[in-house]
Amino acid sequence: MGAAVNLQQKLGTFADRFSPRTVATYNGHDVMVAKLDGEFIWHKHDNTDDFFLVLKGELDIELRDRTVTLQPGELFIVPRNVEHRPVARKGEVHILLIESTGTPNTGDAATAAPRKLV
Repeated sequence: MGAAVNLQQKLGTFADRFSPRTVATYNGHDVMVAKLDGEFIWHKHDNTDDFFLVLKGELDIELRDRTVTLQPGELFIVPRNVEHRPVARKGEVHILLIESTGTPNTGDAATAAPRKLV
């Protein structure tokens, strides 16, 4: 049995944007935190859904046919194979992500941020 994970403490250990950090793993999934500011690239994940939970700030998840705006405490799941782009329009946003271990954050291993553990 491990220790409790303090998400705010983990977020305080890095400044990179759009570079998720793994804080825990379970059942073949990574639980990650990330800081976002501005626009990410349009992308999709062919084999997995994309889970976003906003911890701080306001996040737009742009889809090709609509935009979903998330406030702290709200989550949204982008279904697999759906193009999307996270956008932090009003300053820094902190999020929690859950993805299958090894899922590239851009949907493409060649352009993905390397996975880092904090």
